[in-house]
Amino acid sequence: MSPYVLRERRNQRRRRVSFFKQLFFCAVLALSCGRLAAAPQLYALERDTSEVGFTYYLDGRATVGQMPVASANLDLDLNRIENSEIEVTLNARQARAGFLIATEAMKSAQVLDVARHGSIRFVARDITGTVHKAQVRGDLTVKGVTRPIVMDAQLFRQRGSAVTDLDRLSILLTGELDRHAFGADGYANLVGPKIKLRILARIRRE
Repeated sequence: MSPYVLRERRNQRRRRVSFFKQLFFCAVLALSCGRLAAAPQLYALERDTSEVGFTYYLDGRATVGQMPVASANLDLDLNRIENSEIEVTLNARQARAGFLIATEAMKSAQVLDVARHGSIRFVARDITGTVHKAQVRGDLTVKGVTRPIVMDAQLFRQRGSAVTDLDRLSILLTGELDRHAFGADGYANLVGPKIKLRILARIRRE
């Protein structure tokens, strides 16, 4: 048998061994992740790096504001997302509507009435989909009025974390509401009824 044929056979054996090693490693990794996320895990909010953006329409122009996340209760089952529990509270008193006059108008009794209703609260009631793309049906309370809302949700590992690191995550919630449905209908001649929400909560496993 020629040296070339012998060399080729040795290379084929090495490739087969390498393939099975990789396959074994992937299987172990999958099982490890499954064990880590086999049951709901409680996550705490990283308040300083979490943020809420909202978009409203002032005289037809999209205008962006911000509102801090006050607290979040997140009990996440990464294998069966429907078993998860999500509750997020926003601090309406510290909201900013892009510029001073708009901020004062937003906080007034005609809109959010933050003197009497200092927070906005979302509680998930039903979750479907996967951690990569989920739909969350829940209740949103604004100005003391609670209405159903549907939000889209995505879960990510935080930037710079290892592939198997499930201790620090980011959850993104996006949706839209009609402010008039919550009695926040002031300045209707200037500001449109639709508000787009973008809640980015950075969380760590307790």
